[in-house]
Amino acid sequence: MKNKRTLGILLAFAGVLIGLLLAYQIASIYQSTIDGKVAEGRPDEGITVQIVFAILGWLTLVGAALMGVSAYGFARRQPWAWFWGTVAATLYMLTAFFPIIPPASVGLPSPTAPTFGLAAVLWFGMLMAGGVAWRSVALAFVAGLAYVLTFMDGVASISRYQTVPDPFLHGVYAVTQMVNWWGAAAWAVFIFAALKRKAWALPLGIFAALMSMLGGFPLGISDVLRLGRFSMFLPAPLISAGLLIYLLLPAGRNLLEKQETG
Repeated sequence: MKNKRTLGILLAFAGVLIGLLLAYQIASIYQSTIDGKVAEGRPDEGITVQIVFAILGWLTLVGAALMGVSAYGFARRQPWAWFWGTVAATLYMLTAFFPIIPPASVGLPSPTAPTFGLAAVLWFGMLMAGGVAWRSVALAFVAGLAYVLTFMDGVASISRYQTVPDPFLHGVYAVTQMVNWWGAAAWAVFIFAALKRKAWALPLGIFAALMSMLGGFPLGISDVLRLGRFSMFLPAPLISAGLLIYLLLPAGRNLLEKQETG
């Protein structure tokens, strides 16, 4: 127990510093990425970066504050300390991953790439400090993939809305964009509920999967029909469909329907 407390304190204090670093990195590439996208002839993606990077910066600083809460909790031997550290690391996994892609696509550095690796270490480390069973960790990890990819489908809808002239698809992107972001948020909360074995994790997981599928399949399938190739926006709804099947099977139900813990 003492070793886990020491591990938790170290991870939480490192998490605060990593959050500040990540916020700085996002701010440092914000304008240059927008300018690079505009210079490349993709003002639609420049507008997307302008919106999304700001949101990711906000979430990163929220994560840094939560890491501070986690550090206090570990220092005071509170049983909830690992949980809030996991919440913060889950935010970092998203906010460090997406900023890798836009600058790299215009030949600019992606400083958040190594920070994403640090966020992953924080995430697994907090679960280790919390003594979470490996089956729950595996489920949370796959749900984490759905969470990040579903968020990215919502980002893609912003760009498609600006560039695809088809009137019907224009409406589809408008109708489904926030559905993807709500689905990503639902997956994030599902991860936290599943780790804490909350009674409402199962219905929330079903909801998150359906939201990801309802928002992601129209985006991905329309790209397949329009471009004649596999769409990178299909993995989110496909992974969510797989998770939905698992949650409806006895193994998934049994994992989530065990007695609620604190």
